[in-house]
Amino acid sequence: MTEAEKREILAKAKDFFREKIVDNHKRNTERLGKLSAFQPNPFLEKYLANFAFGNCNASSIAKALIYPRVLGTSINTTFGTQMQAFCKDVLSGFASTTPGIDIEFIDQIDNRRKYCQIKAGPNTINNDDITTIKNHFESIRRIARTNGLREFNADIDCIVGVFYGKSDDLSQMYRTIDRSHPVYVGKDFWHHLTGDPSFYDELINEIASIATEVDGTELLNNAIRQLSTEIEEKYNQ
Repeated sequence: MTEAEKREILAKAKDFFREKIVDNHKRNTERLGKLSAFQPNPFLEKYLANFAFGNCNASSIAKALIYPRVLGTSINTTFGTQMQAFCKDVLSGFASTTPGIDIEFIDQIDNRRKYCQIKAGPNTINNDDITTIKNHFESIRRIARTNGLREFNADIDCIVGVFYGKSDDLSQMYRTIDRSHPVYVGKDFWHHLTGDPSFYDELINEIASIATEVDGTELLNNAIRQLSTEIEEKYNQ
């Protein structure tokens, strides 16, 4: 990969994060001003509010509901659901037309073609995904044998690429897949894709630079005020 190609991916990744992740995060935050956005546990909502904020008034209950969603669930869900868009918009140069495969690339370390399914993080698949992924990989081999393609053989390089994390972080589901198909995770994945051992860190730094552009304080405070009002009305009924 040339320096120009690397810079292009980094620039596209930054635009993608700004347009697909940040904008979605803002819209999801705005929706949290209504109690209908939650299914609060009546046994825990006052306890969590008091635990975190020292009281269980409506505002504290609202914060106890909203903060985990905004700072955890919402952004992580958005990131995971946007993986296909990332492959299409950012990794367009590696796009695959093979069913069940997100990208294809020449491995910059071993110079072999890789057929890769992309996943977000080291804990983002469940047990059922193991069979689905393996079936996709086996299907590629069957199609190739049917079409008589010589380069497809028992040693075809079907892999899973995990955007972030370390090998030690991989869930048992990924470890099961790794026994038959390599799982490249985090820095290792981006090194195989780009040939640059520092690309992963550069990618993180580029995306992190967007943080200075984003201040969601007003959005967050508005959602808390709206939700607090609804909670107050609920308890005063």
